[in-house]
Amino acid sequence: MDMAMPGDTAFDSGAGYWGTNLTIAVLNGTVPEWRIDDMVTRILAAWYYVGRDTNTVDINFDSWTLDTYGYQHYISNEGYGLINEHVNVRGEHGADIRKQAAASTVLLKNANGTLPLNAKDQNVTAVFGYDAADNPYGPNGCPDRGCDNGTLAMAWGSGSANFPYLITPYFAIQNEVFTNGNGEVQGISDNYAITQIDALARQASASIVFVNADSGEGYISVDGNEGDRNNLTLWEDGDRLINEVAGNCSNTIVVIHSVGPVLVDSFYQNPNVTAILWAGIPGQESGNSITDVLYGRVNPGGKLPFTMGESRQQYGVDLLYQPNNGEDMPQLNFEEGVFIDYRAFDRHNETPIYEFGFGMSYSSFSYSDLQVTPGNVGPYVPANGTTQPAPSLGQPGQASDYVYPPDFHKVGLYIYPYLNSTDLGASSNSSDFGDDSFIPEGARDSSPQPVPAAGGAPGGNVGLYDTVATVTATITNTGDVAGDEVAQLYLCLGGPDDPLRALRGFDRLKDIQPGQTAQFSANLTRRDISNWDVVSQNWVVSQYPKTVYVGASSRNLPLQAPLPAMGS
Repeated sequence: MDMAMPGDTAFDSGAGYWGTNLTIAVLNGTVPEWRIDDMVTRILAAWYYVGRDTNTVDINFDSWTLDTYGYQHYISNEGYGLINEHVNVRGEHGADIRKQAAASTVLLKNANGTLPLNAKDQNVTAVFGYDAADNPYGPNGCPDRGCDNGTLAMAWGSGSANFPYLITPYFAIQNEVFTNGNGEVQGISDNYAITQIDALARQASASIVFVNADSGEGYISVDGNEGDRNNLTLWEDGDRLINEVAGNCSNTIVVIHSVGPVLVDSFYQNPNVTAILWAGIPGQESGNSITDVLYGRVNPGGKLPFTMGESRQQYGVDLLYQPNNGEDMPQLNFEEGVFIDYRAFDRHNETPIYEFGFGMSYSSFSYSDLQVTPGNVGPYVPANGTTQPAPSLGQPGQASDYVYPPDFHKVGLYIYPYLNSTDLGASSNSSDFGDDSFIPEGARDSSPQPVPAAGGAPGGNVGLYDTVATVTATITNTGDVAGDEVAQLYLCLGGPDDPLRALRGFDRLKDIQPGQTAQFSANLTRRDISNWDVVSQNWVVSQYPKTVYVGASSRNLPLQAPLPAMGS
């Protein structure tokens, strides 16, 4: 590990595993000089790569507050002054976000061509669910988006950002009806207002129900979900809301905003649920993007990046809900290996509701003319030889070189690399000072090392990326409207411990006109057809017969052909 973030042992503790400890470790030889040189090189390489050494921009914002004036060192209340200049750097990002969110929406069900809707055809459009509405605190009212109030357009955590605005689904649907139709549009954002929900649903010619399921980073807990979700259910009784509306309206459309798979078993077969869409986490243009799909300005072409099963048990291995290894620490052995999601469903012969890679369109597509053309590749040559010795770019110096400079001002709770004194043991303030028994044998050896057979270059042996075969297929739009199709390439390696099939390539073929064709093409590399051998510590191509599949999802693969055999 080259960098510790955020650096302290616990938030705002003022104590760090590195800082002074790392300085001491280098000075007393626990961490070699060449290792810290390597750490610094890896960190600064990116800084130089993007030219920040010659093209710098002054800091003009603060990540801890939106106030224009405040403390530069937020947690320590030091350095008061201008901290946010509120520079608008968005450009045309909103249009891009709207386009990408619509393009990634997945159509899961569309009975009798319910979608796309026409605003002129609907006398009463009813919108249900808190997921269609504003957060009553505002789009940024919950720190780091750590709540589930209103429509879900961003998950929570330190990687979240502030919305410059958030178009809700209800607002966008209202605008659609007012602009392009002449009917009524009404909405209820309270999932539990049963009397009002039933009354409005009975009036509606189209009911659109918005539901969600959220997650985020573990330092925030939302409704008992400490980071990861505790289950796969829809939040705030979303499934009950769907069935309540569907019980009173024969044209109920469901839109799911979620961070991953959810259980849809309670409503997907309901005949009054005429359409289902998964819209992921769409961002600030949420309402506009889903309205583009609902009303046909965008033909959905997204595919599920996971499987939606009938029950939690179908997914195989469960989550770890409580620490199991003492000291509040988890221990996971990952005994499931590569058999997760669709590969687990295939291995255990489980039938999903909506499989990995599934997604419908307002059009339809056929697959034909599969061709597998062998590549002209030579034998795989294991890497050999030795590395260069680890470079050392300097010498650590003496402890006196790293004592706090005279009159140095310490910002409270910051982690510094300086020493309190030249006595390393006293500076460490640890009873374990000098104990290096935890360091593995050879970890400090800077001499030339054997090059792993599977190594020799960034990403591994260069031979792993030779093209061993090129796969092509023809995709035809057999429907009435132009659309995109994401063709998918799967490979079966044939062994008893291999997945039944594994995704090895895909391509979104855009704007295929009715009656027209598009060519799908993907390369298979030696790495794609190899297995890791733990004995030789290298990639090998097994002698089992291998099969290539091309189709529209992991369970809809109309084309297949044997992969020509090749040596390892």
